Amino acid sequence: MSHPWDFLKEFKGEYFKDEWPTIAELLRITTARFPDKRGFTLYDPEEIKLTWSEVSEHVDKISSHLISKGVNPGDKVGLTGKNSPQWALAYLATVNIGAVIVPLDNSMSTEKSLELFKFAGITALFVDEEKFDDFDMKAMGIKTKIALYKANDNYIMNIELEEAFEYGAVRSEDLAAILFTSGTTGNPKGVMLTHENLSSDTFLTQEHMNIHSSDVFYALLPIHHIYTMTAVFLVALSAGAEILFGQTIAIQVILPDLKKGKVTMFLGVPLLFNKLIKGIMRGVREKGILVYGIIRFLMGISGMIKKIFKVNPGKKLFNSILKKVSLENIRVCISGGGPLPPETFRKFNQLGVDFVQGYGLTESSPVINLNPVAHYKEKSVGKLIPGIEMIIHDPDEKGIGEIWVRGPVVMRGYYNNQEATEKVLDEDGFLHTGDMGFLDNEDYLYLSGRKNNIIVTSGGKNVFPEEIEYFFTLYDEVEQSLIKGFIADKKLKTEHVEAVIFPSIEFFEKDHSDLTGHDDARIHERIGEIVKEINEKMPIYMQIKKYHLIDQPMEMTSTKKIQRYKVKE
Repeated sequence: MSHPWDFLKEFKGEYFKDEWPTIAELLRITTARFPDKRGFTLYDPEEIKLTWSEVSEHVDKISSHLISKGVNPGDKVGLTGKNSPQWALAYLATVNIGAVIVPLDNSMSTEKSLELFKFAGITALFVDEEKFDDFDMKAMGIKTKIALYKANDNYIMNIELEEAFEYGAVRSEDLAAILFTSGTTGNPKGVMLTHENLSSDTFLTQEHMNIHSSDVFYALLPIHHIYTMTAVFLVALSAGAEILFGQTIAIQVILPDLKKGKVTMFLGVPLLFNKLIKGIMRGVREKGILVYGIIRFLMGISGMIKKIFKVNPGKKLFNSILKKVSLENIRVCISGGGPLPPETFRKFNQLGVDFVQGYGLTESSPVINLNPVAHYKEKSVGKLIPGIEMIIHDPDEKGIGEIWVRGPVVMRGYYNNQEATEKVLDEDGFLHTGDMGFLDNEDYLYLSGRKNNIIVTSGGKNVFPEEIEYFFTLYDEVEQSLIKGFIADKKLKTEHVEAVIFPSIEFFEKDHSDLTGHDDARIHERIGEIVKEINEKMPIYMQIKKYHLIDQPMEMTSTKKIQRYKVKE
């Protein structure tokens, strides 16, 4: 049986020695395979186009600069900035010399960034324009500060080779990155990932999808996050594909980028794809009830043909619709970072876009499940990738239990936090994910929700908030929803279900130009109807007992998941 990583055999020995190449070795292999092929592209604010040979040249120059400033293998190097070729070059140069990259969210406050950089003990820093002057080298005790933007003397793209650069003896088991993650619960922890963690996940993931050197990936979501870092940046690097760097999650910017860049691989989060498909269907609906009915009928036929006969008629059938939203060149859309409504999954596939979703955590580099394009299941987050062992721990009568995984993608642990490490990594090497779900007989995973979010009702029933939140995503009237428990009986400590809802003012303003705000009676009335409609679909123990509307959006992570711990009681 052949595998997407079989080509590595011809480079084993000369280019790398371990089971999986390091990230630096990946770059050298790709440069040898595709020296003149486009690697990095940026359109705005300045146009940058680099071949893989040019990428390697810049990486060597930056690497030599770091060494000349006294940065050594094992040292920590900070990185904060927008998605850009410069960001990617900084990352590659750091791991190239055996140092450890510590990337932070560019939108994080300077105060918080300083706190995390201090905790990690960085010795050098790459930083973007907005915050360049906020980080004082002397106060931080760092050896060099390099700018990721043009209007600076120490601009990363202007660095010249200071001396002949010799590759160090970096091994795949060496630490490559420390990624701080707080997810939806707060308390940032530094996830330690090795070269083997990242490299193995980069290739094993491709078993369920065909990646070509001719592909163009769109790096839209923040690249400091493991999802974009691995599934876009490193996967594209491994295949010699092009990376187009996007800098804002705004539809009016995304669509021109997709068209101009002829993007074929579009990775995003559920929120983005939900909005995109709603916009597409809204445009179809505006053509009139007859046209809408015909198109929905044809979508159903297209989806059935695609699923049963493995033929994709939708791409031609709905080409004009796809062109209007710049999706005509898209080969595959991948959703990650949270649960995707099956309805969104289904509609994209019916329109002829190969649409899949995956599952993983920062602690697993991240991907451990991915839906194969040829055999996808709409309600599943995907099939287990090869080389990974997954068990469902302590399953209930429905087969739902905590998801435990083991394999080369699992992190080394949390940086300087042995207590937290021991809570999630057991003696047998299994990572306790904290997610609940079940596997079918083909090793496809179905998520139920987070273990810590479970609501326990008076009848002893477990309610997963995510299962109810899904239904709210089907309504354009709702911008955000969060389901949580409230104490119904203080003595028995039993819970009932409560909904926190942030309505979409934009939706209501289309029909009501005289809205008084989120507390408008017409909004309350419609939201009340929606809650009633959702409750009618639920068993009694899952029904929403109370709800309230809020007038400000709930804070979200960089992958657009609500930060539950910040939602007030």
